[in-house]
Amino acid sequence: MKTKIICVLFICASIRTMAQEKEAPMQTVLKAVTDKFPTTRILDVQYEQLGPTNFDSKLFGDRYERGRIDQHDRLKVAINVPFFATASKRFVVTGSLRYKYETYDFGNVYNYATSSNYTKEKEEFHYFAGAVSATYMTKLFNKPVIYNATATVDGNQDNVQRVKGFVTANIVIKRTANTTITVGALAMLDPSSIIPVTPLFTLNHKFEDSKWDLDFILPQRLLFRRQLLENGRISFGTELNSESFYLNLNASNLKGIYELNQLELKSGITYEYRIAPQIIGFLKGGVNNVLSTRVTERGERTSKYIYDHKEDAQGYFRFGISYNPF
Repeated sequence: MKTKIICVLFICASIRTMAQEKEAPMQTVLKAVTDKFPTTRILDVQYEQLGPTNFDSKLFGDRYERGRIDQHDRLKVAINVPFFATASKRFVVTGSLRYKYETYDFGNVYNYATSSNYTKEKEEFHYFAGAVSATYMTKLFNKPVIYNATATVDGNQDNVQRVKGFVTANIVIKRTANTTITVGALAMLDPSSIIPVTPLFTLNHKFEDSKWDLDFILPQRLLFRRQLLENGRISFGTELNSESFYLNLNASNLKGIYELNQLELKSGITYEYRIAPQIIGFLKGGVNNVLSTRVTERGERTSKYIYDHKEDAQGYFRFGISYNPF
């Protein structure tokens, strides 16, 4: 899911840039995309710490546990390398690798079945993903169009777990000096997908006589941004993120490979700063709301979950550094 969102953002930004430039379209696309989305750069490293929160869970529809997560940390590394392009630069193939290390530290936990409190051990998870993405830019009815097909293989430290993919198409429907609007669709090639086809919509608007601009991508983000200092940029708004990893379970009622999917809504402030010509750092903080946390059998739709839990809102802080030759 995370890879899908990243690639959708890549496509949406590409459309906007392609609509503005007549020459060297792929080069200008790469510049715009990597400027907006750190995880699409050649190398990106991020660390995130989420504050304490209370949770209440259910297993097979029955109340299971309630307790406290004292600390939740994530370390992410992303590498993206374009390795093939045609002479016209309108068809490009990119390879991506991603790694995530995620940890949970718990406080006291109450088990409803045994009516007892206990201390839950620290939990650690590793997630790996590799993707190959092919992007083609052209025109339809004299309007810029971009097509993308992406195949992803992911897993954990034990084994490769799943192969999945998606295809997209986007077209510019309006472009002025200050406003660009695109529409499109995404089709999932994944049996676990609840919605096989998803509409896409983007709006980028620069306010007249102002340093502020609006960046809206349905369903991922709503940001208000402006330059701050000579090499910095500040953003305020809300972003929808998904997180996932695999669980190897060996309990009496749960045996095999399971998949956790979590949907988060992050609201707050981001500051980005260009440390050197090709090195960019950022700081981000605010409030994180977990909309959904569900565990399913590997490859099953999230509507067929066996475990889910609710969390209270929590504070979060994230910082990162990336290498961007564009």
